[in-house]
Amino acid sequence: MTEPTTTEVDITPGEGVHHDKAPKRPKAFYTAEATATGDGRNGRVATSDGLLDLDLVTPNPLTKPKKTNPEQLFASGFAACFNSAFQSAAKLMKVKLESSEVTARVGIGPIALNRFGLGVRLHVTVVGVDQDTADRVAEKAEEMCPYSNATRGNIPVEITVTAK
Repeated sequence: MTEPTTTEVDITPGEGVHHDKAPKRPKAFYTAEATATGDGRNGRVATSDGLLDLDLVTPNPLTKPKKTNPEQLFASGFAACFNSAFQSAAKLMKVKLESSEVTARVGIGPIALNRFGLGVRLHVTVVGVDQDTADRVAEKAEEMCPYSNATRGNIPVEITVTAK
């Protein structure tokens, strides 16, 4: 296990309406570090702090995997991050939620010869607000979520919201 890194990642936001109030070159307040070893998608991934250490397997739609894959890790991170952004957006908008839940589905497939891409579907379930309010909070969350900001314009991301 390697020592945790203290190196900050320099983040330069992209151009556009979502970034017009962002600092020119904000510094990351946290940097995660993970290393992949072995046979790539059939190898191993571990974080520098040792909290995550997993064997990986290439996803196969015909079999039930006994190990995780990078798409599951990406889906988990996106779901957690978007749910956090959703709850933060609700607080900023002074909307009281009973609860929220985000399910992320990440698909992988060919986009050209020897090139693969990802697509994401996020489904937000909200309890305690009406549909219009839930939709407005989701729009604000999409602007706030780091995963949304990283994927916007790069891969298709579909967000659906259900208020209960």
